[in-house]
Amino acid sequence: MTLPAVRTSRPLASWDPFRDFDDLYRRLGLVRADQPRAWVPAADVSETDDAYVVEIEVPGVARENISVDVAANRLTVSGEVAETGREGSLRHRTRRTGQFRYAVTLPRGVEQDAIAAELADGVLTVRVPKSASATPRRIEITEK
Repeated sequence: MTLPAVRTSRPLASWDPFRDFDDLYRRLGLVRADQPRAWVPAADVSETDDAYVVEIEVPGVARENISVDVAANRLTVSGEVAETGREGSLRHRTRRTGQFRYAVTLPRGVEQDAIAAELADGVLTVRVPKSASATPRRIEITEK
């Protein structure tokens, strides 16, 4: 007895033990997509000899709508871009609105009490000074 050959234009689906997990993850992602989430603004972190400098783009955001917090070596900048009232129907949107949040872990050896923030031309600049013990220094070598 011979078995007939099965010919199909579609490849047979291989068994994937994680397919159900993937489907569940996708469904949960769709449910959570309806909830508003904070977006992350573009930012640069640089280091100078005496400080770390964090520059965050927040164009059009008033100083009163931004907060800068430090807790347990974690610098957090958060705020909100308010929705502007307009007449007519919105046909296309690329500008972000709603809450934003940017967080970075600071290294050890910074002066948390001396952190300063300045807002100019849509860029928030946060200067985190290094402590005196954290700045590099050269040690003189003496002869005996």
